[in-house]
Amino acid sequence: MDRRIGVNTWVWDSPLTDQGLAALAPRVRDWGFDVLELPVEDLGDWDPGRARTLLDGLGLGATVCLVMAPGRDLVATEPAVVRATQDYLRGVVDVAVEVGADVVGGPAYAATGRTWRMTTAERDAAYGELAANLSPVVEHARQAGLRIAVEPLNRYETSLLNTVDQALQALEPLPVEGCGLLLDVYHMNIEEQDVAAAIRRAGERIAHVQVCANDRGTPGADHLDWPGLLAALDDAGYAGPLCIESFTGENESIATAASIWRPLAATQDAIAVDGLAHLRRLTTG
Repeated sequence: MDRRIGVNTWVWDSPLTDQGLAALAPRVRDWGFDVLELPVEDLGDWDPGRARTLLDGLGLGATVCLVMAPGRDLVATEPAVVRATQDYLRGVVDVAVEVGADVVGGPAYAATGRTWRMTTAERDAAYGELAANLSPVVEHARQAGLRIAVEPLNRYETSLLNTVDQALQALEPLPVEGCGLLLDVYHMNIEEQDVAAAIRRAGERIAHVQVCANDRGTPGADHLDWPGLLAALDDAGYAGPLCIESFTGENESIATAASIWRPLAATQDAIAVDGLAHLRRLTTG
């Protein structure tokens, strides 16, 4: 299947700004990408209307990712924190609408890095609480014609949703047309016993896919079974873009948050350019 290929601006910088986007977007287009993934670390970091004009002029599509910074939680927290988190998430949906994206992806349940032990009963209760507190955000997205793509993370970054099966259980009460899964092969490589089988189980819930090497570097410079992963996505019926997500070690805050302690490629550009070439070889019929 011919697929659109995208790349996240986190490969180069954090947080995204209007100036940074204006410099980066033409380069991404010239390399041959179809989509640029835009993080909203805080509402107001960049102007979505300005971004829409820029990307439209370059012929680039957009996807948007949310950021669950410390203090953003929908479960096991104070009601005021839940309300503030819902407000942030609705705001990200509004940004996505303005920039022309059809998906907002990320771990929309708890602050990244927050972990705690749960019994089976406590976990079931947390999943119920998540569905209830995410529901108004999902409805906001559904009415806007978008989907919230909830991302399971590896065990070191959350204790709530690590696997596809856990996410399917937690999101079962929420409508498929407004809420799906973001599958990130980096996390799946750690947590899934059979990545391709998990992709197939996710099925129609797959709303977005992020890709990178198993070490967060260049797709293809790794041990992942890329033909098997892509075949599973075809079987699951996923026709959306594959977005390369990696991070730069040059920004202290993002390097610490993503545990980037060494260069992942010769250059940050190489992660994008070489990864794009690898994915094009596999997806162009």
